[in-house]
Parts: sequence; C-alpha cells; structure tokens
Amino acid sequence: MLQQILTDMFIDPDLLAELNEEQKQVLFIKMREEQVRRWKEREARLEKEENKTKKPKTVTSKSVTWLTGMDSDVWVWVMGEHHADKPYVQICNDALAEKAAQQAQREADELRLKKEAELVKRFSGMLPDPELLSWREEEQREHVRREAAAQEQTQLQEELKKRESEERRMAEEEVRRLEEKRKQQIYMDLRKVKEERDDKDWQETLRKSKAADLHRRSIAKQTRDDHRRRSVKALERGRVAATAKAFGGEKLTLLPRPKPRNLTITSDTLNLKKGVPRTLSTSGREHIIQWFQEEQLPLRAGFEKDQSRIAPWFHGIISREDAENLLTEGTPGYFLVRVSERILGYVLSYRCKDAVKHFLIDATDGCYTLLGDQLHFSSLAELVEYHEGEPITMSGGEQLIHPCGQKAGSVDYTDLFS
Repeated sequence: MLQQILTDMFIDPDLLAELNEEQKQVLFIKMREEQVRRWKEREARLEKEENKTKKPKTVTSKSVTWLTGMDSDVWVWVMGEHHADKPYVQICNDALAEKAAQQAQREADELRLKKEAELVKRFSGMLPDPELLSWREEEQREHVRREAAAQEQTQLQEELKKRESEERRMAEEEVRRLEEKRKQQIYMDLRKVKEERDDKDWQETLRKSKAADLHRRSIAKQTRDDHRRRSVKALERGRVAATAKAFGGEKLTLLPRPKPRNLTITSDTLNLKKGVPRTLSTSGREHIIQWFQEEQLPLRAGFEKDQSRIAPWFHGIISREDAENLLTEGTPGYFLVRVSERILGYVLSYRCKDAVKHFLIDATDGCYTLLGDQLHFSSLAELVEYHEGEPITMSGGEQLIHPCGQKAGSVDYTDLFS
C-alpha cells in the first residue's frame, strides 16, 4: 500500500481518514522524500542532456559541502553555546546603542541644516552693496577716500567672515553636544523600554521556550533509542521470524527501495501500472465482505496464532464510533482489531489514558504491517503478540494489554464467516 501511494503520489481520502496523526506525519515524510528523489533524478537527467547539446566547459558544477564533526555527522553551530559568542544581554545592549547613535545622528544632521540656514539668513543682509558704494565714491570721494573705503570694506568682510566662522563653530559644538545628549537619552529610553518588557511574563515565556527545546531534544533522543531497542528486541525474540523467512533470510528485511523511473510526465504515466496491487477504497459492505472471504479467510485472518478459534480481540466491520464506545468502557491498554468500513484493510484501535487512538494496518502482499512501519508479520495474531510486549509507536509507549471482546449477547463478525 505504501509503495503504491509513493508510486502514484496520491492517497485516497477514505484511506487518509483512517490514519492517525502520527501515521499521517510518517506518510507525509515518505512522500516528501520521494518528491526530492524524483527531483534529483530529473535534475541529473536535464544536466546530462545539456552536457550532450553544449560544448564541454571547464567550470565545475555547483555543489554544496557541509562541514562535518568528529562523529562524521553534519557540524551544527548553536548560537550562544560557543565560548566566543556574546551573551544575549550584550547583543541587545549593542543593538540598542547602535540604534540610538543612528537616531541621534539623524537629529543632529537636521539641527545642523537648520543652524546653517539661520546663519545664511542672518549674514546675507549685512554686507553693503558694492555697486551703490562705488557710485557714491566716484561722485563724492577722491581716489584716497576710495582706497580707504575699500580697505574698510575688506576689513568688514573679514570681520563678518570671522564672526560667521565663529558662529558656525559654536553651532557645530552645540549640535554635537545636543547629539550626545540625545543619544544618551534615546539609549536610556530604549533600555527602559527593554527592561519594562523583560517582566515576569516575558521571563516565563522564555523559560517555557527553553523547556520546550529541551523536551524536543529528549523526545528525539528517546525516539532514536526506542527505535534501536525495538529493532534489537525484534531480532532477539524472533517474533518476526515468519516474515524474515518469507523474504528469504533469518534476519529482518526492509522493504526494497523503488527503482529509478522516467520522470517525464505523459498521459501514460498518470495511469496505474499493471501488476502493482492497490488497496481499493469502497463504501460497500458487500465488497469488503467478499474481499475478506476470498483473500483473508484462507490466511486465517482474525484467528489466534494456533488457528483454533477466532481471537477475542477481533471484530467485524464496525465504525470508528462503535470501536470507541467499546473501548471507553475499559481501562488504558484495552484494544481491538476491526475490519475497516472504508478500505480493504484493518484498523487497530487502542485505549489511551485520555482518548482512543486508531492505527491503520496494511494487509497487502500477504503480510500485515502498521502503515509507515517497517516490521512485517505473516498474520494479525503475530502483529498483536509482538505489540503486547513492544510499544506501537516509538514515542507514545502504547502496549496492547487487554483485548476488548464482543458485547454481551451479540457478535459483530458473523457476516464475515457466514
């Protein structure tokens, strides 16, 4: 089933409705990995075609190289963990100081332009008109008086320039002084705003964020340890020996990887490939009963491991609501396996502490496996027996403890065996 979904890159809505959140996440990750793989193949094919049409160049192709650590894994740097990293408080203070300096510089530039405009306006009307002065000197004064007047005018201009220069210097000093004062004021205001923001609620939010990061790291570590432990225990206890034997060995064998395919999209590639089994989605009860009697009953599906009688945890075609009503009457650890009313497969329903979880069981290719898992079993009884000792998910810790039987006075799987 999973192989067919990855081949078509399509999942039926009824099949999707039977998955729980964890199986949906696993399915999404698998489909995303398949998309990336197809994209890489397409890029490689296009690059090969371009190399055939173009002349060879000496320029090397683009590539990305990641730094690796001592464990040969990708080297990751987390800000704040290195000894040379600045503390968070220092980084904030530097940012505030830079912001205050920029704002003070802008205000100083505006003040400087304003002062220059005032000085120009102040000294523009103090200089005498040279044309009017020379006309009067030509008519009323002699040559000596003209030289004296010219010298006096020169002195006056120099004095005015000196006074203007002094005024400009004083204005520059005042602007710089106001700039420094404003810079300090802005910095203190920003610092005050930051301190007001760093109140008890903000500190609590930061603490919760750090706690959440630590929790996610612990979950990831626990998930890796659980996966390793489950794989080792599965081999030691020999509960998947039948499946391993079916695949031609004594050790657990994973599903084969899909072969590279032509990624050119045509009308033929959109059609389903012949010879690939697909779990059909149907709402007809008669079709599901026919599938069970023709394909599953010869495999003794729903029976105990010794095939002496029907297992107490097996139920017929019942809805999700009926399964939850049966399990809510019990304690955490109650479980049942029911025939899905939407697809050709089974659903494992499990009673948790606060809710009921449902896990889709793939029944294609003559074996049984939880969708998204890599452990295959030759019968439903072996799958249930394995998860009586091992958790269903790597992080949830669900174990099958008490089988949930039939209601008193009624049996819901009569139509399957009639």
